[in-house]
Amino acid sequence: MPRSFPSALLLLSLLLPGCAVRSPQQEASDPLEPFNRFVYMFNDVLDRTVMKPVARRYQKYVPPPARTGVRNFFNNLYEPITVVNNTLQGKPGEAAGDLMRFGFNSVFGVFGLVDVSTDWGLPHHVEDFGQTFAVWGFGEGWYLMLPLLGPSNVRDGIGLLPEYKLSLLSNNTSGTTRYAAYALKFVSKRADLLSATNVLETSSLDEYVQVREAYRQQRWNQIHDGNPPEPDFFDEELFEDDSSS
Repeated sequence: MPRSFPSALLLLSLLLPGCAVRSPQQEASDPLEPFNRFVYMFNDVLDRTVMKPVARRYQKYVPPPARTGVRNFFNNLYEPITVVNNTLQGKPGEAAGDLMRFGFNSVFGVFGLVDVSTDWGLPHHVEDFGQTFAVWGFGEGWYLMLPLLGPSNVRDGIGLLPEYKLSLLSNNTSGTTRYAAYALKFVSKRADLLSATNVLETSSLDEYVQVREAYRQQRWNQIHDGNPPEPDFFDEELFEDDSSS
C-alpha cells in the first residue's frame, strides 16, 4: 500500500468531516467560484490554442485503428488501479474480472494495444479512488477546477495522490519518456472529446456552470455504477424544520 493512501485518508478526514455524499440535484458547494472561473478561463485558452488544434490533427492524420490502439493501451495501463478500487469497494467479482482483463490484454492483446477481453466476456470498467472514497461515505467537498486536468472536487483531487503512486505509467517511465507518454494520453483523450466540446461551445448557457454540473452528474453515475438512485425532490432537512415549527 503506497504511503500516499493513508495520507489521502487523513486529508479526507480533516477536510470532509461529516460530509454526506451529495446528489447532483443538490446545489454545488462552490465557494471558490471566482478562482475556479479564472482557472477555467486559463484551461479554455490553453485548450483553444494548443490542445484542440493538436487533437484535431491527431484525429485527422492518425488512422482510426492506431487511435484505437493508443486508447486501448492506456486503458490497459489503468486496469490495476481499477482492480485495487474494486477490491476496496467490496466488489471481488469485478476485481477478478478486471485482473483477468489486464492479463489477457497484456499478453494476447500485445501490451494492451488490442482489447481481446471484451469479446471474451470481460467488459471494461473504470474505478478510481474518488469513487472509492464516495462509496466509503466521503462527500465531494468543494468543487475545484484544476489547471490542465479540468473539473474535480476536494475528494476526487485527493484521490489523485494514491492513483499517481500506483500508476504503471509514472512508476515505469521517467524523463522525456514519461512526458511524451502523458502528452499522448492527453491528446488521445482530447480527441475523443472533440464532438462533446463542439456542443458545449455552441450553447448559449454559462459554459462554466454547464461543465460543473455535467461533471457532478457524471461522477454521480460513476459512483453508482451507472445505476444511480431515483432523485429525491424533497429536501429532508427543510421538511423536518417545517414540521417542527
